[in-house]
Amino acid sequence: MKTNFSRRWFVKGLAAVAVMASFPGAAFARATGAFKADKTNSVVNVLFGDLPIEASSQITFRLPDIAENGAVVPATVATEIEGVTQIAIVIDENPNPLSAVFDIGESSVADVSTRIKVGKSSVARAYVKSRGRVFMTTREVKVTIGGCGG
Repeated sequence: MKTNFSRRWFVKGLAAVAVMASFPGAAFARATGAFKADKTNSVVNVLFGDLPIEASSQITFRLPDIAENGAVVPATVATEIEGVTQIAIVIDENPNPLSAVFDIGESSVADVSTRIKVGKSSVARAYVKSRGRVFMTTREVKVTIGGCGG
């Protein structure tokens, strides 16, 4: 059996290991507290403190307009903003609004995809933290069945 590993695959794997090895404990504790928050404002305060938040058209936030199954909703956040260190996805109407938070290296490509739970129709927010600033964009998602609350 021949395994075909490319140089790109190796470099990506090495970068992932380096990021995990250097993951700061304070950021982990902050994210853990943010996941326990029950209001969007609390999530934002835990993750970003007093940093100003500004709306941005430089963020691409892909989320279906109608989610037939709120338990598994695909979400993608991408941006060309330089120096991104964190991307977070928040669903206002979920019991715990923070759905995902990604800490990434400043020189990494700021493009993340995941599946999130959306309990009921809600405003969804994507936050991008870069060089002491926080940018945000919103989307509305409607849930027809399932989810985490009906």
